[in-house]
Amino acid sequence: MARIGGRSLWLAWPAGLFCLAAVVGLGVLAAPGVPGAIAFVGDTLRAATGRPATVEAEPATPAGDCRHLYSQPMWSSLVWSPEALLSQRRTAPLSTPEAVAAAAPTTVVTCHWRGVEGRFLETTVSTVTAEGSAAAAATLAAQGFACETAPDATQTSVTHCERTSGEVEEVHDLRGDRWVSSTLSGWSPDGYAAIVASHAFSGG
Repeated sequence: MARIGGRSLWLAWPAGLFCLAAVVGLGVLAAPGVPGAIAFVGDTLRAATGRPATVEAEPATPAGDCRHLYSQPMWSSLVWSPEALLSQRRTAPLSTPEAVAAAAPTTVVTCHWRGVEGRFLETTVSTVTAEGSAAAAATLAAQGFACETAPDATQTSVTHCERTSGEVEEVHDLRGDRWVSSTLSGWSPDGYAAIVASHAFSGG
């Protein structure tokens, strides 16, 4: 050890030994944490270079209110339109009271959008029994609706019925225990009936 001017050698050696002992003591105290630190660094590097973990999406649930009955773009266009006013209620489907009587549905939600000059959109989501669904489809067909049954993207059978009279378009979709009935009067947003049916059945 080089001697520094003005310093006493007999003080420097004990001080040096004390520092060395302190360093050794800290090393002994830190030793148990070394394997954990190494494992942490290794896991971090593997996570940074490996494939991202797969996050399972929550299963979609059928829409039960007006907000979740529409896609985000359609909801925004309707809500921010100065000509549209939403009323959320629980009333029976507006179209075809005969089909309502035959199906005996239980209303989940009705979304009524009032526009200008008497135009409006109204969609009712209801639950029905298997017998009620069949009765509704048969009644709609008897009333002149064009109906067809086909599997959707999930291979679940959906009965789709529609009829247009003047400026009034009526669309019905039945799948499982759900009946989605829409009436569009003088107002037909692009893809309206398909969007509300998709969200009513599976949330998207």
